[in-house]
Amino acid sequence: MQNPVERVLEAVPFCFGEVLVRKSGKSLLLCHRDEDAQDDLEMFQNPEDAIEIAKYDDAGNYRPLKTAPNLRHGWRMKLQSSAELKHALGHFYPGRLAVFFAWQRGELRTTSLRETLDRQSGMYRIAATISDAQIDDLVAGFCHSNGGCLRTILWKRDQHGTIASTKLPIQKFDPTLDQVQALGRTGSATGTTVPLLCQESCNLLVAACRKVVKGE
Repeated sequence: MQNPVERVLEAVPFCFGEVLVRKSGKSLLLCHRDEDAQDDLEMFQNPEDAIEIAKYDDAGNYRPLKTAPNLRHGWRMKLQSSAELKHALGHFYPGRLAVFFAWQRGELRTTSLRETLDRQSGMYRIAATISDAQIDDLVAGFCHSNGGCLRTILWKRDQHGTIASTKLPIQKFDPTLDQVQALGRTGSATGTTVPLLCQESCNLLVAACRKVVKGE
């Protein structure tokens, strides 16, 4: 009997962020979801190759945020099992599969931005003094799917359940919607979508909060 992980990973075709997964015979094929119809892509067959593919964007710039909508093009990966697929997707989007499966089981705990900021120490302690108005603007620009991050935001601004940013479209908080659709790319609706979920603010957003406060 298949476990829940295997059932999800073999329900192909599906999209996970900017990665499209589909079957070809007994093999699993991965590529950038913009390029499923292309046949001149560089072929890879080791899930570990995903580490290098995800490291730089099309212009050769380092990608500090792996869920940013700038995964490079020009590659295809051929894998032989759901175990290899799980490893590859874990390299493309570190930690996101575990978060998704926890959410599916109803076991995912979210942490508000204020809680995350309040537990900072050292040079990042000052980030906790950011105002609500500043958070509203910062999160809207930093986390927006079109140019920021493809994760669906599940966390709240504070312990009162305030929305992370009133300036983001409501779709940004809906796990049933495909965040890549905001980019308007061809091929972006191929298959079903496994969402990239965000259960708490990332270190880059915390650093951005500090920068806003220091700028003031």
